[in-house]
Amino acid sequence: MAICGSRTHIGHFVGNITAMRLHYSSSAKSSAVFYKKTGFQNVCKANISLRSKERPNNLMFSQYFTTDAARRRSDLNPHKRFGLEGFRNLSLECFSSGTASASNVSSDNSKDTEQVVDVVDSSEAKIHLKLNSGSFYLPHPAKAKTGGEDAHFICTLTPAIGVADGVGGWADLGIDAGLYARELMSHSLTALQEEPKGSVDLIRVLEKAYVRTKAKGSCTACIVALTDEGLYAVNLGDSGFILVRNGCAAFKSPAQQHGFNFPYQLDCNKAGDSPSSAMVFKVTVERGDVLIVGTDGLFDNLYDEDISGVVLQAMEAGLGPRVTAQRIAELAQQRAMDHTKSSPFSDGAREAGFDYHGGKLDDITVVVSYITE
Repeated sequence: MAICGSRTHIGHFVGNITAMRLHYSSSAKSSAVFYKKTGFQNVCKANISLRSKERPNNLMFSQYFTTDAARRRSDLNPHKRFGLEGFRNLSLECFSSGTASASNVSSDNSKDTEQVVDVVDSSEAKIHLKLNSGSFYLPHPAKAKTGGEDAHFICTLTPAIGVADGVGGWADLGIDAGLYARELMSHSLTALQEEPKGSVDLIRVLEKAYVRTKAKGSCTACIVALTDEGLYAVNLGDSGFILVRNGCAAFKSPAQQHGFNFPYQLDCNKAGDSPSSAMVFKVTVERGDVLIVGTDGLFDNLYDEDISGVVLQAMEAGLGPRVTAQRIAELAQQRAMDHTKSSPFSDGAREAGFDYHGGKLDDITVVVSYITE
């Protein structure tokens, strides 16, 4: 993670890039995708029509509305970034990366966890589905002793996943932003369990967690849940999720950034972005889909075809979701250490005018969920 969003405007060096200090006061069947940016009342509806093996950048936008206030506040371009670039996934269970546990949540500091959750009918075919999920976490090598700055959970009672990425720039002030990320995820889990059954409001969940978090620091956040209608997600920042269908990326959540390497974030001073600025997604799913949720350590280093390729190979080999998550995370770390190949991060750096090559070493969190009957 790059820049701290508080009014201290902390800069963070990545290779030869100095982050800017900015001020801010599917298959044969169609998959319907809806998202809105609640903070500015933006609404966008997109229909994704994918043939069996068609490339996933065949996106057709039927509506997009944005306010002048949104244009002034953010340079986010949904048309540019909607196709493939900053995802997140929803609907599962467990707790990792040092976060506090709850009665129905496993909690440990191991690198991986695996759970299975039964969920309600899908909206499209009314088939009883379950989520077979596994996670894997690789902290930045220099932060391994403290556990890194990522955090995530997988919830059982309300099928949901949450991930958060603490902003590394706080280290310049002697603050471990991983504590903020872990506390936010812990409170998110508690807030989820307080929601009425069958009527979960993820923005409300994120708002409760935000108010209750007292640690110093800031982080991005993404929470995804599986509902009667499909996937329901809220995402603030540059973590995200990707939906893989028939070996291709069918949908990927766009990243929210104020500028290059400066993501939207929640911070302890309540001076940054608010939960209401998060984007809200509703995505239909079907049996056989694979969801991958991760922090920017994943999406900065692997292209969509890299991720979907690993998923396809894992499915053909009969591997479980935890092993698949491990393989994706390890490939992302391998690319992060490669200074010769292009990466999504280096592509973004060059577009922003920086001379940068290779990947970006960072904490890497990956949660993989197989959607099965």
